Amino acid sequence: MKVRLLAVGQRMPSWVEQGVGEYRKRLPRDFALEIVEIAPGARGKNADVARAVSQEGQRMRERLRESDHRVALEVTGQPWSTQQLAQQAEAWRHRGGDVALLIGGPDGLEPRLSAQAEQRWSLSPLTLPHPLVRLLLCEQLYRAWTLLVSHPYHR
Repeated sequence: MKVRLLAVGQRMPSWVEQGVGEYRKRLPRDFALEIVEIAPGARGKNADVARAVSQEGQRMRERLRESDHRVALEVTGQPWSTQQLAQQAEAWRHRGGDVALLIGGPDGLEPRLSAQAEQRWSLSPLTLPHPLVRLLLCEQLYRAWTLLVSHPYHR
């Protein structure tokens, strides 16, 4: 199984790249994590936010595969503990195929993508900066994997 993180935003700070790289390196081949950066929609003074979100959604759909199990990361999604995330990861592995974790831009995920997701997951009710979300998500995926294989990292 491959976990594909499709996230709106490019050019992350070096501390994010380093942290994400470290966790990606630790994950085994059968739980590989791929980061797919999606260019943000045009924003600025007098920008049409709905159009920007639509552009982001279109770019994300172009990178999705028909067979991907889609999980939208949204504040209104289901909160999972680390144990529950490990159970979800195990279910994803048994399902077969790849998982696509979808992170929208500053104005959220395109509603159509959200509606098409098989699951909706909330990392936190807090508003988190996008760079931190990537790093936190990668760490939690690694932690979930360590639980599945009884690795001591989680202790």
